[in-house]
Amino acid sequence: MSKKVLIVYGTRYGATESASEEIAKVLSESGLDTTVINAGKEKVKDISVYDMVIIGSGMQMAKWTGGAENFLKKYIKELSQKKTAIFVSSAAKAMFEYDKNNEELEKIKKQYLEDKAAQYGLNPVSMVIFGGVWDFNKMSFIFRKTLSPVKIKIEEAGIKEVSPGCYDTRDWEIIRNWAKEMAGKV
Repeated sequence: MSKKVLIVYGTRYGATESASEEIAKVLSESGLDTTVINAGKEKVKDISVYDMVIIGSGMQMAKWTGGAENFLKKYIKELSQKKTAIFVSSAAKAMFEYDKNNEELEKIKKQYLEDKAAQYGLNPVSMVIFGGVWDFNKMSFIFRKTLSPVKIKIEEAGIKEVSPGCYDTRDWEIIRNWAKEMAGKV
């Protein structure tokens, strides 16, 4: 009987959803029975049957999505006794890398991952920040205006539009390699 992995994610613009689907694909190819749930749309009924739970969230203004956060709250006790892994999608990561701002990279790693794991008493086998997506077409007017100066910097950093107004900072090879690493830790 193959081992079971649950991937629960929260997404705003779809970056975490497609990253979760890619992780699931790699895990399935490794022989693992993988279930993917969008915490913002579906309710998780039971996690007891899973050998590992991977929790993912999109980041906006240093905040996790409500769905992913609510999942952590609901299953705080059960998750503390499971193998877990955490990832977040953050387009801001690319800007800190472009600026060679290692101090900010370490700060967001602590804030987005380490502090979140500690808040819920988790001891994940792995935590990682992937790139994310800036989709100016899906942002609220106020958020779009707030990020207008960032859009110029995005282009200066050499991040290309994948479609008008949409910039994808994810590295799919990094995502796939992390998924392969997780397959070995189940």
